[in-house]
Amino acid sequence: MGRVYDEFSLGQRFVTPGRTITEADIGAFAGLTGDYNPVHTDAAFAAKTEFKTPVSHGPMGIGIAFGLASRLDLIDGTVIALLGVNWDFRAPVRAGDTIRAIIEVTEMRAVKHPDHGLIGLAIALENQAGTVVQQGSARLLMRRRRIAGTAWGEIP
Repeated sequence: MGRVYDEFSLGQRFVTPGRTITEADIGAFAGLTGDYNPVHTDAAFAAKTEFKTPVSHGPMGIGIAFGLASRLDLIDGTVIALLGVNWDFRAPVRAGDTIRAIIEVTEMRAVKHPDHGLIGLAIALENQAGTVVQQGSARLLMRRRRIAGTAWGEIP
C-alpha cells in the first residue's frame, strides 16, 4: 500500500530502479494505442530519419514513469486521482535504453475535503547515460489517512 499525503514532505526525492525498453514494449504500445507511425514500428523507415532506429512513443514514457514509481510503492492504493500532467520530450528513447525515474515532491497543500491532500511531483526520466529523455510534473489528489479497517495491502 502506498504512502498517504502526510507521509510525504516537500523536497523529498525518490529514485526508481531502472527498466530496459524492448522492441516488444514499443510494439505493444503501438498495438494498445493504434499508433503505428513508422518511426516507431518500421526499422527501414526509421533508418532514413534523424533517429536512425525506431524510437518509442513519447506518451509511453509517461506511463512507464508512473509504473516505475509503483515499484517504490509510493501511491498504490492511496492516490485518489491524477489531476494533471505537464510533460516535455527531450531525447529519443530506443529499444535497449534503460530508464529510471527521479521523482521530487514540489507541492503539498490541504484541500477542502479533510481526508484528502494535493501533492505535486517533478518527474525526470533519465537513460543509462544519465541523459534526461523526458521530464514533467504531475498533480495528485491523495488520501490523508488510511482507509479505516484496512491493513497494509488489504482491499476494503
